[in-house]
Amino acid sequence: MQWMTLFKKEMLENWRNFKWIWVPLVITLLAIMDPITTYYMPIILDNVGGLPEGAVFEIPEPLPVDVIMMSLSQLSSLGVLIIILMSMGTIAGEIKNGVSELVLVKAVSYVNYLTAKWTSLLFITWIALIIAMTTSWYYINLLFGEISLIALLETIFFYGLWLTFVITLTIFFSTLFNSPGVVAAITITTTIGMSIITSLFGKHLTWSPNNLSQHIHEVLLNNEISYDLIMTSIITISLILILIISSYFTFTKKVLVE
Repeated sequence: MQWMTLFKKEMLENWRNFKWIWVPLVITLLAIMDPITTYYMPIILDNVGGLPEGAVFEIPEPLPVDVIMMSLSQLSSLGVLIIILMSMGTIAGEIKNGVSELVLVKAVSYVNYLTAKWTSLLFITWIALIIAMTTSWYYINLLFGEISLIALLETIFFYGLWLTFVITLTIFFSTLFNSPGVVAAITITTTIGMSIITSLFGKHLTWSPNNLSQHIHEVLLNNEISYDLIMTSIITISLILILIISSYFTFTKKVLVE
C-alpha cells in the first residue's frame, strides 16, 4: 500500500509537470521525423528549386527496415537526451530541496521511495516509446513498405531495455549527486563514453548495451532473434539490476549521513 501510494504520487506529479504530454509528443516527433523527411525529400528539393535546370537528383528508396532504424537512431541521440533531462532531478532535486527528507521522515521505506520513482519514469518512457514507434511503424508501412507487427513489438521491447538502462543509470547518479545538472552531465558523458569504448573494442564487447540497436537491425533483416541479441539483453538487464541495487545503498548511505 505504501509503495502504491508513492507511485500514484509520482504519476500525479508527472502529470502536473506535463511530462505525460511533452515527453510522448517529443519522442514521437523524433521517431517520425526521418521517415517522413526521407520520403518527401525529392519533393522538397524540387519545390525549393536548388538544383540546376535539367539536373536530376535521384534518391534510392530505402528499405522499410532501414527507415525504422532511422527512427531508432534519432531516439538514440536526441531521445536519450530527453529521457535524461526528464529524470535527472527525480531524486537529486528532492534531496537538494529537502523534499526527500520530509517524505522519508514519515517512516517511508527507502526501497519503496526509490523504486516508486524509478517505476514511474519507466512507465512514462515505455508509453512514449510505444506511441512513438507505433506512429513511425504506421508511416513506414504507408510510405515505404510493410513491417510486421511482430517485428515492431520486438523492436519496442529490446530497444526499451536500452532506455530502461539509461533511466536506471540516471537514477544511480541522482543518488550520488545533489545537482540535477551534474547528474545529467555525468549520465550523458557515461553513455557517450560507453559508445566510444564499444566502437573501439567492438570485437570484445559484442554484448554491450550500446549494441542493442545493431542487433535489432540484424533481427529485422533476418526475421530471427539472434543469440547476440539475447545475450546483450541479459547483460543489459543484469546491469539494470546492479545499478538499481547500488542506487539503494548509495541513497541510504547519503540520507543517513545527511
